[in-house]
Order: sequence, then structure tokens, then C-alpha cells
Amino acid sequence: MFGRRGAVKMGSGDGRPGDAEAVLAEALRAFWVMVGVLAVIWVVQAVNWADGYRLSLHYGIHTRDVTGLTGVVTAPFLHLSWAHIEGNSGPLFIFGFLAAFRGVKKFLSLTVLIVLVSGMGAWLTSGPNTVTAGASGVVFGYFGYVIVRGFFDRHRIDIVVGLVMALCFAYQFAVLLPHRGISWQGHLFGFVAGIAGGWILRERRPRAATDGGTRPLPSGAGQTTPGSRADLLKELDDLGL
Repeated sequence: MFGRRGAVKMGSGDGRPGDAEAVLAEALRAFWVMVGVLAVIWVVQAVNWADGYRLSLHYGIHTRDVTGLTGVVTAPFLHLSWAHIEGNSGPLFIFGFLAAFRGVKKFLSLTVLIVLVSGMGAWLTSGPNTVTAGASGVVFGYFGYVIVRGFFDRHRIDIVVGLVMALCFAYQFAVLLPHRGISWQGHLFGFVAGIAGGWILRERRPRAATDGGTRPLPSGAGQTTPGSRADLLKELDDLGL
């Protein structure tokens, strides 16, 4: 709720009042978080390119190689070409921002979940003697989260945003299917992790007080005020009861 300086009352899409300034502040934090993430990825790409992409080969995900498990964490920051990072950067910023603007802390928890599930999925199921690198699995994780978050949180505006994103980027669903030379495994596991994150990180709403655990009591039900009791006694007295 907002009271001062002519602030506007802003709903969350389900009738509950929200704080417009707080929402805008969180969106601004989400914007700068994603700017920072992209800056890091592009700096790493420049170093990686100058080193002949040896960083990707050494710190990518080596399928079922226990010594290469660190690649689960490092691979999203590494790419295999300029075209690769250019293709990931736009969707990463869009879906990352949409995933983060409801809360950066929740977004960080979501990111950890997506990175681990996507990376481990690629590590376990990719073809033998392959190295996986790139932020695609994280992109698909954010994509899945943005699509389902509104349904789990029951925010109408987020449902609309999710549907619009699903329609605008419908062609991306084809990349979840097996393709030679593409880490579809990381995409698929990232997408599943994003959907799971939508459920795990959904908003918990307090339950209304219930009558015997059956249904909510209407306001004022079962209550008598001193005035109403006095009126009842007076009526009984007038009737001679």
C-alpha cells in the first residue's frame, strides 16, 4: 500500500495491493543484475577467444567424467564461438530479467537450481567424449520458469507475460528435441528445472481461518455485540418472555 507523495496503488494481478515503487526498484535491480551477468560472460568470451577457446575445452562439461564435474558450474559462462554467445545473449537477458523482476533473491535460488539440473543432465546424458559449454541450458530454464510462474503464483499479469513469451519464442521448443551438434540435453533439463523452480519457489499465501477446517467463516459470523444482545433481551421482555 502506498500513501505518500501521490504514490499509485498497484495490484499484483489478483486483487491484492502491491507497492509500485518497490516493484519498480526490484525491476531496476533485475535489470542491472542481468547487465552484470552479460558483461561477465562477454569478458570471459574475449579471454576465451584470445586463448583459442581452450577455456571451453578445459572447463566445459565433460560427459560422465568425474574430473570434469566443475564444468557444471563453469560451462554457462563459456561459449564456443562469437555466433554462439550472440545467439544466447538476447534470450538470456530477456528471460533472465523477466525471471528476476519479482525478486532478485528468489532469482538467485532459481539460477542455482537451473545450473545444477541442466549441467548434471548434460553431464549424464550427452554423447560420449563430448564437451558442452554455453548458457543455453540456463536460458531454457528461465524460459520455462517465466511460462509457468504466473499459473503457480496466480498473478494474472505474469500468466499473460508467460503466454506471450511462449508464443513469441515458440520456435525454441524445437531445440528441446534431439539435434546433432546441439546440447539438447542441457536445454531439456534446464527447461524442466525452470518449471520445477516455478513450483518450488511459488508464493505461499496464508490460509484463511476456517470453521472446523471446512470453509472460511464469513465476516462477523457467530459474533454478538453488546448492543445486539441488549436489543434481543428487550424484545423478549416486551413479549413477556
